[in-house]
Amino acid sequence: MILSPYIQQLTTSEATAEVAAHLAPTLKAGDVLLLNGAVGAGKTFFARHLIQSVLIEKEDVPSPTFTLVQTYETVIGPIWHTDLYRIQSLGEIEELGLIEAFEEAVCLVEWPDRLGPLRPEAALELWFSEGQNENERVLKTAWQDSLWDARMQQWKS
Repeated sequence: MILSPYIQQLTTSEATAEVAAHLAPTLKAGDVLLLNGAVGAGKTFFARHLIQSVLIEKEDVPSPTFTLVQTYETVIGPIWHTDLYRIQSLGEIEELGLIEAFEEAVCLVEWPDRLGPLRPEAALELWFSEGQNENERVLKTAWQDSLWDARMQQWKS
């Protein structure tokens, strides 16, 4: 697997929110973001701020931990935010309709390791880890599909 990595030090919660909001307008239907990291690493926080930045009408963006999937109508098209932590089988993922959503919506997937062979190869991978201070995060982004090259350059600037 060839990856093009990009690492960011996010020193505050506000910095994390800004990075998420800056990425949102570069996304389009068919884009999949795989959000990796331990519990409390910032996956849901990042997803929440990304979604809120493009909502057509302001609304609460809760964690999909118990609902498994939350969907939103946004200015960039539909967004599916899913948390696969409680998923036990690939069949459950298929029942959610997630495979179809990968083609028709922007999908933010927490705990993407549960996807196994269903993981889209053209996905953008994001790894969140805690920094040295309470609200500091380290965000590593990687991709193997060249479709992300120009967008990551836009995101960095």
